[in-house]
Amino acid sequence: MGAGAAGLATARRLTERRPDRSILVVEAEDRTGGRARTIAAPGLGVPLDLGCGWLHGAERNPWLTLAGTLGFHVDRTQAPWDVQYGDLGFPPEDQRAYEAAAEAFQHRQVAAQADPVDRPLGALLEPGNPWNGLLDAVSSYVSGTELGALSTHDSARYDVHGSDWRVVEGYGRLVAAFGLGVPVVLGAPVTRIDHGGTGLIRLETPRGTLQARAVVVTVSTNLLADGAIRFDPPLPGKVAAARDLPLGLANKVFLRLAAPEALPADGHLIGNPRSARTGAYHLRPFGRPVIEGYLGGTLARDLERAGEDAAASFALDELAGLLGNEFRRQASPLTATTWGRTTTVRGSYAYAKPGAAGQRAVLAAPVDGRLFFAGEATSPDAFTTARGAYESGLRAADEVLAALETAP
Repeated sequence: MGAGAAGLATARRLTERRPDRSILVVEAEDRTGGRARTIAAPGLGVPLDLGCGWLHGAERNPWLTLAGTLGFHVDRTQAPWDVQYGDLGFPPEDQRAYEAAAEAFQHRQVAAQADPVDRPLGALLEPGNPWNGLLDAVSSYVSGTELGALSTHDSARYDVHGSDWRVVEGYGRLVAAFGLGVPVVLGAPVTRIDHGGTGLIRLETPRGTLQARAVVVTVSTNLLADGAIRFDPPLPGKVAAARDLPLGLANKVFLRLAAPEALPADGHLIGNPRSARTGAYHLRPFGRPVIEGYLGGTLARDLERAGEDAAASFALDELAGLLGNEFRRQASPLTATTWGRTTTVRGSYAYAKPGAAGQRAVLAAPVDGRLFFAGEATSPDAFTTARGAYESGLRAADEVLAALETAP
């Protein structure tokens, strides 16, 4: 249920292992891919990844192999995040001071992981450190929220290391291509799941009622927490887990460059390195005439509420402050995401609140050998990533297969 990376991975494995079974993916949107979505840039035609865009831990990422199998190209250019183009607004001595603060913060995280009491990561910030704002900003890009909202113990379990590479044609197109051939019903949000008794499970949608022996739920935690799907009998433990694993918000804003040669290909800028309310800007990814901006956490939520032009205006202000006011004549808005207002998701990716590190396993646990749960929020060590979603889908499929083997 849900045609994102997790749902498609589940369906592909079930179809391959049990071709005698009838497999169907039910999707609320009018497309597949979920939070992986690629569009053609208006007026340019080049791919823009509105959702996930990086193969994190690329060397061990299953999507790297899938990209090769499906004929996609992976750009192995090093991610530019640690470089400030021209040292603009961020002189080398400040960069060194920030790197030292980030390293010291990492050491405190490692020490705190052994503490039996789970604390907010924000509690590990050094009071008064001038680089706390940038540490919070980076957290908002990575987790969709600032450090004060994050579980230290959960963050310690994240195990995605290695290079960060990109799919030239678009990560969203890769995920959609992976799902080709999988039976999918689009535009059919599930509103109620009746799993009572011993008969078939009933799924109610605006397009009619479906019945199944087993159901894999891959919708976002915010949908579960908000009661967008009613379970009969209720599943209060799942709802509580979902509320402890809310979706943070990381949005993107894209600008078109009229004179792209004025900026370096695959350059990078932090708008204001002394503030948590700042954007990170990838200059000319793949050498294209585009800037891809990242906005996260509280800032992203405030800009969503402010209206459709707010993100582009914010980005233009920050970049003009670094590149000069003439830059405003060289850049124009292309598009911006509003994942928090996307009713079928309501956010970006799931973080664990302090004290809730164990809730990922609670959310992932099967119910009565009939209901199964997958999605990046259920990944024990690759949450927030399409890799984690994919691997959770395989895990859920294997659980379904095992349950079917033992069913009377």
